[in-house]
Formats: sequence, C-alpha cells, structure tokens
Amino acid sequence: MTSPTLLVLAAGVGSRYRGIKINDPVGPDGETLMDYSIFDARRAGFGKFVFVIRPEVELSFKELVNARFGRQVNITFVFQRFANLPSGFRWSRERTNPWGTTHAILAAAKAIQEPFGVINADDFYGADSYRALASYLQSGSDDHALMGFVLHKTLPEEGSVARAVCDVDGKGYLSRITERRSVERAGRHAKCLDADGNELKLDGTELVSMNMWGFSPSIFAQLEEQFEHFLEQHGSEPSRECHVSESIDELLVAAKVKVRVLRSADSWFGLTYQDDHARVVANIRQLVEGGIYPRRLWKETTHYAMH
Repeated sequence: MTSPTLLVLAAGVGSRYRGIKINDPVGPDGETLMDYSIFDARRAGFGKFVFVIRPEVELSFKELVNARFGRQVNITFVFQRFANLPSGFRWSRERTNPWGTTHAILAAAKAIQEPFGVINADDFYGADSYRALASYLQSGSDDHALMGFVLHKTLPEEGSVARAVCDVDGKGYLSRITERRSVERAGRHAKCLDADGNELKLDGTELVSMNMWGFSPSIFAQLEEQFEHFLEQHGSEPSRECHVSESIDELLVAAKVKVRVLRSADSWFGLTYQDDHARVVANIRQLVEGGIYPRRLWKETTHYAMH
C-alpha cells in the first residue's frame, strides 16, 4: 500500500504576526510548530513531504528544513509563483500577496500522484489528527476528507479570529463550509459576524476547518476549474485570495465532490498574532512534560517512533 504524502503550505506571508512564523522556535530545543507537524505525520505513516514555498525564501527555508529533519524525511519543494496562472490569465503587478490556498495546492500538482494530506506550516494539529487522516487516506476511499476541530478548542481566550464553520449531514459528509469572521468567545459559547455584518450566536461545539484536508489526486483538476472561475470574477482585485474552503464549498454546492468529515479530539493552536507565541510555547512545554514529545525532538526519535 502506498504511503500518503503530506503537503505543507508554507508560502503564506503572515502579515498579522509581524515576523516569520515558520522560523519561530516554540520547543525546548528550538523546534518550530512545523517540526512537530512533520514529527507527528511521519509517525502516523506519511511517507513523503512536499513543501509549498515562495521563491524568495528558498535558500533560508531549505536551510531550516535540512538542518532540522532533512536527513530523516523524504522532502520535495515546489514554488507558489504569482505568475503561475492558467492559460489566458495574467498577473497584475499590483498584487503583493500570494493567490491563496487553492493556488498553493495547485502548485504541487506535478509533485503528487497519490492520496495526500494538506496542512498549514504554522499550525499544531495533534498526533491523533495525523493518525486519523493517514488511516483514511490509506483506506482506498475515493472521497476527500476534512479534519474537523471543535470550535471552542480553536479560539483564543481574547480577541477574534476567522473560522470556516462546517455543516455535516447525517452520514458524516460535509454539506457546506462557511467562512465566518470576527469569531470570539462569548461566555460558554461564541459569536461571530455574518456576511452582512450582523452578529450570530454560536454554540461553541460546531466543527470548524483549520485547513487540514485529505485529498485524492483528482482534486487538482477540480481546484484548477475553481481557480479559473475565481480569476474570471476576482482576478483584477490585488488583495483577493482564493481559499480552498471556498473552492470546496462551491464544489459541494455543485455536487462535484464528496468530503468525509473526520473529528479530531485534539486541541488546535497556532501562530496568528505575536501574542500567540507565549501561549504556544506553554502548550508545547506541557506536552513535552507530559511525555508526548521528547525534549530534543529530532535527536530522540528512536524511542518515540514506537509510540
């Protein structure tokens, strides 16, 4: 059985963080969040790792990866380039940000021929999430998959964030996925704004997407079609991005895909704002002290590989 591949999206700019998130150490031996993701995914059975990066950070990113785990992991690098567009479309010089996660996934189309997972490089998803995703990708199903996280386990104690809220049907499949903005805690529950700016109450137990997906290679042709549709409508808008959650939602509405929703028991956390750093460091420290990870992640892997 072919091992699934993990596609790591590392081309984002991260302007709200005021720094380079993927390089930011959060572990006791200088590990980054990406280190823990690769460590968990490798133990779960992912066999190849494809990193989507921007050309301008190629040397520094490769140096970071090779220094940490390059000798232990099968690695491929691909570039998300502004000008890499379908035939007939042109890149406006006014654009300063990448085209978004749909475009980032398409950058890996020639590098992946097997079932694959997708994650953000600067997010922590938990070991159980990788095990569940790898198991699904090895099941032989032609359906795609989304790892759903419980909303209240993804929210910061203070401040608001954007979240993609999932509607799941009675058979465990995704029926809609809706981007919500200004999502924040409201007592034991949560609240957000709808598309018209009206406040909506949320239970807090809703499943949300944190951009952890499982795809068969057929997704590339489907996302290519969605990206072309996006460019026709919004290609002239210099800051508009094509998010994979929105692309998948349009495919769901058109009944062109089936997406199984997997439920993670893990708590997600990540680096969105600079204030998140201290909380992430504390979370990692707790996991290390609890024996979930070794204190020197890539120098003590033999014992932990069996757990």
